[in-house]
Amino acid sequence: MSTETASGPTEDQVEILEYNFNKVNKHPDPTTLCLIAAEAGLSEEETQKWFKQRLAQWRQSEGLPSECRSVTD
Repeated sequence: MSTETASGPTEDQVEILEYNFNKVNKHPDPTTLCLIAAEAGLSEEETQKWFKQRLAQWRQSEGLPSECRSVTD
């Protein structure tokens, strides 16, 4: 096993996470998060952390504040 998992998800895991982020839900509920985590082979905590960071990046790229939730979320 590579040491890559210590620093974050592998390329395959990121692919699963990105797919779910873009196609399924940017704000997954606990059940969905659990399913995504299982599919990617990550813990729910790691998955949640990834989604939070990815959402902040996405908001930044959209010119939105990184934390504030708007009605369009």
